[in-house]
This record gives sequence, C-alpha cells and structure tokens, in this order.
Amino acid sequence: MSDDVVAPVATAAPATHEPPARDITDGGPDMVQFLDADGQPVALNEVNSPYAEYVDAIDDEQLRSLYRDLVLVRRVDAEGHALQRQGELGLWPSLLGQEAAQVGAGRAMRPQDYAFPGYREHGVAWCKGVDPINLLGMFRGVNHGGWDSNENNFHLYTIVIGNQMLHASGYAMGVQKDGMVGTGDPERDTAVMAFTGDGGTAQGDYNESLVFASVAHSPVVFFVQNNHWAISEPNDRQFTIPPYQRARGFGIPGVRVDGNDVLASLAVTQGALDRARSGGGPTLIEAFTYRMGAHTTSDDPTKYRIAAEVDIWKKKDPIDRLRKHLESKGLADQEWLEALDAEADELALRIRTACQQMPNPPHSEMFEKVYAEPHPLVEREREEFLAYQASFEEED
Repeated sequence: MSDDVVAPVATAAPATHEPPARDITDGGPDMVQFLDADGQPVALNEVNSPYAEYVDAIDDEQLRSLYRDLVLVRRVDAEGHALQRQGELGLWPSLLGQEAAQVGAGRAMRPQDYAFPGYREHGVAWCKGVDPINLLGMFRGVNHGGWDSNENNFHLYTIVIGNQMLHASGYAMGVQKDGMVGTGDPERDTAVMAFTGDGGTAQGDYNESLVFASVAHSPVVFFVQNNHWAISEPNDRQFTIPPYQRARGFGIPGVRVDGNDVLASLAVTQGALDRARSGGGPTLIEAFTYRMGAHTTSDDPTKYRIAAEVDIWKKKDPIDRLRKHLESKGLADQEWLEALDAEADELALRIRTACQQMPNPPHSEMFEKVYAEPHPLVEREREEFLAYQASFEEED
C-alpha cells in the first residue's frame, strides 16, 4: 500500500445511481486477490505475495471444506429469509454475497480468538460453531440473545451500529493484561476480531475503538465488510477515503482484500491475526464485497439502487468463483456437488423444523437477567405483572 494519500480507488456508483460507467467491482491495485471472478489463480505480485504462504498451506480437503462452508452458510441465510417472510421470524438480515468474506475471516480464527459481530455475521457464527438454530431463536424473539458467548468465543449480535467495536477494543486490552499475547504459545496467544459494515465506519464508536486499539497496541483485528450500501446510503455518502486507507490516520496498517475471494479473505485475516497474537498490534481489513440482497427483510433495495448494479456483482459471486476453481482442479465432480446439496437440504429442514417448534417463553422471563444481581424495582414490577396476568385466568 502506498504511503501517499490518494483518491478513493473504488466507491459506489455516483449519487444519481444510473448504470455505472465504470467497473464498480474493481477494488483497485491495492486489493489482495488470489482467485479472479472465473476461479483462476491470480499471479503473485507485490500486493498479494506477503500472504501467499497462507494460501500455499491450504490443501485440497481444506479447499473443499471452504466451499462446503460457503454453500451451507448461504442455505442457512436463505432459510432465515424464507422463515421471516412466512411469519416465523420478526426480522432477518441477509449476508447474500458476503459469504466468502465471513467464512474466510471465521476460518482464520483459532478457538481462543474472540469475535465481536454486528448482526449479519452468520458466516462467522457458523465457523465459530454457533448452531444456526440459535440465530433463528434470537430473531424469533424467544431467548436471551441466543447463545452463551463464552462457549464459542463469539459474542452476542450487536444491533447498535458500531458498538461492538468498542467491546472488542476493550476485550483486547484485557487479553493484554492477562498476558495472553506474544508468549509464543499457539494455544495461549489470543487475538480479537471486530466486524462491521461500511456504514458502521461513520459511527463514533467505531472511530473511538480504533483510537483505543492504536494507543494500547492491542491484539485486535477490525474487519470492515464494505458491501457498498449502509441500508440506503452508498459509499459516496459514507466516506471519501476508503476504510483501509483511513487506518493510517489511526496509526495502524490497513489492507483491502477481495471479499468475494475466500482464499484471499482467509490469508489476509490469518496474517493480521498472527500479527496481533504475537504482539504486533491491531490491523484494519477492508473486505471489498457486495450485499446482493436487502439490508434486512424490512428493506426494499429497489427504492435506492438499480438492478444493473446487482447484476454486475452477481458475475463475481463468491460461491461460483470457488466452485469453478475446484472444478478446474478436479476436486468437485457432480456426485460430490449433489451430496453437498443434499446436506444443505437436510440442514435447512433441521433448522426450519426446530424454529417452528420453538416454545414461546413465559412472559415473566422479560424480568430475568435485567441486572447481574436482584433488583428491588424489577422484582416489584415482576410481581405486579404476574398478578395482572393471573387476573385474566381468574376471570376465565
């Protein structure tokens, strides 16, 4: 990456959002990439060569495993969307198009590494071992967040935009104080990852977290999924300098990676995590990708973007890209692909059935775990509520 501040190399379409006159999928010369849109290897260059060792270490079975992750994560996402449309979930934020960015980052993490997601990181959750049923339970509104965050080192989803970035910076400072950085023990040294979208970079919490991480030299990796749209706001209304270049202003390195290339996402994240665990400090990664679906199921993207833009990005679909690569290497015959589709069907059936059979929690649960310890006001309100509920039973 050049030390000179330059104009943005790739932002969203102009404010008029007419059919783009240039290739908006081009992440520019600084973008790390190992597979092109056709699944063909990209020649080594000064940008991707620092991460080549991580790609070289990926064997054939790991390649197939990464493809399996992408396919299953997309199926979970599709099922969540369908369940919401059928009235089974209150809301669903789709990750369609961002699977490679999330799976690459998720698979780069070690078990002891802690992830702080936003609310769209279903792929990272999958890689960290969180059962998709827990995700559905959260958006169905029948549990307290959905999972034990310490069981898989995957924090609960954070709806407040950018708030998780501060959580990650603080947790990473705690990791430092616990002496879990730079020991040379791969089972002990720990890194933290914080995930957000391009819209989150405009939040104060995001910028404050980078200040904390920089001055504390803490072991945290900030992973910005630049999917080009913060709900209805395009990149050109979020920033004039792309996130990876803005990292320099905070005194930390910034890297732009092709977020639709799972190998590049994996390699760049592994490099940043290794640096963090060894005591090298924070890194900001900008995954250059695209949200092909709506922001959430309450959103209508046809109100603010044109179909031609989506069609252009569909040609760089992350799953198609890796499948073509596997086929070129003789690693994905029809029998294997069909077996994977069958596994996806079984997964969809399992989570759909589990979602529909989730019992509604008793209303009194809303008063539980409001505070860490019993609180007299909450207890009084709980008793009043229970008495109110009981009055209806008496009338019946």
